[in-house]
Amino acid sequence: MNTTYYQMMDTMEKAGVDWQYIDGWACGYLHNPPRGPQHVTEAYEAGYGDGRNGKMDGFTDWLRKVG
Repeated sequence: MNTTYYQMMDTMEKAGVDWQYIDGWACGYLHNPPRGPQHVTEAYEAGYGDGRNGKMDGFTDWLRKVG
C-alpha cells in the first residue's frame, strides 16, 4: 500500500483543493496516461505535472476560493 498517495489525497481533499488538480495529481503520481486534450484544464495539467514529478506542495496554488 502506498501511504504517501493516500495521505496526499486526504490532505488535498481536506484543504479544499480544486478537484481537477487532485485528479491530475493522482493520474500523474500513478503514471497513468494523461487525459485527451479536449478534457485537459490548467488545474489538471498542473496537478499531472506535480504528481508525475512527485511534488507534494504544489497544491497550495489550487485551493478553491470560498465565498
